[in-house]
Amino acid sequence: MPTEHTFKQFDVDLESIRANVLKMGGLVEEQITRSVEALINGNLGLADDVIAQDHSVNALEVQIDEEVAHIIAKRQPTASDLRMLMMVVKTITDLERIGDEASKIARMAKLIHQGERLSLPRFNEIKYMSTIVLDMLRKALDSFARLEASHAAAIARQDDEVDEEFRLSLRHLITFMMEDPRTISVSIDILFAAKAIERMGDHAKNMSEYVVYMVKGKDVRHTSPEEMEKELL
Repeated sequence: MPTEHTFKQFDVDLESIRANVLKMGGLVEEQITRSVEALINGNLGLADDVIAQDHSVNALEVQIDEEVAHIIAKRQPTASDLRMLMMVVKTITDLERIGDEASKIARMAKLIHQGERLSLPRFNEIKYMSTIVLDMLRKALDSFARLEASHAAAIARQDDEVDEEFRLSLRHLITFMMEDPRTISVSIDILFAAKAIERMGDHAKNMSEYVVYMVKGKDVRHTSPEEMEKELL
């Protein structure tokens, strides 16, 4: 039979994993902020730092995966403990992908600012999109830390807003390219950066949905914010 000491050690192991997930989330949040700053201000050194930091994010994902596998093999968790570990595995996958998207923005920043451009486009829409996505990520990480699902519907609505901003940015970029073919190259680079931010929003939304499943035992993927709110009541 499991002893009290065994249960305490299990709790310690779970808490260590949760702490590492939040550490990974902090690194990814920093990557977003710095990659967008590099894009807007043309700071190529900062862009290089973001790309290099992606290795740290990847290393944490591997470490957490190994810790989860070790706990499952050693403790054979069931019910809510197993749901927690499955949520962790899915969450770090989304965090790693957000880090990849931040690296993509950093690479686009280097392409845009290293080249000889006749003029640089405005980044107002991308800056606004990134502000929303950062807030989504922070809410999702806070939900994970507290095991509290109330942010999920708000995050879903923010994801819809990010999607609409991406469509608006796409229309503007198409207009620029039609009016002046010389802007095609830089406009495509900007489009890749905007799409990367839109994908970050999708991943942050995914993370909030995992918390809902953990806390409520309900799968709210592919539901509207209104339907999600009903499920959370």
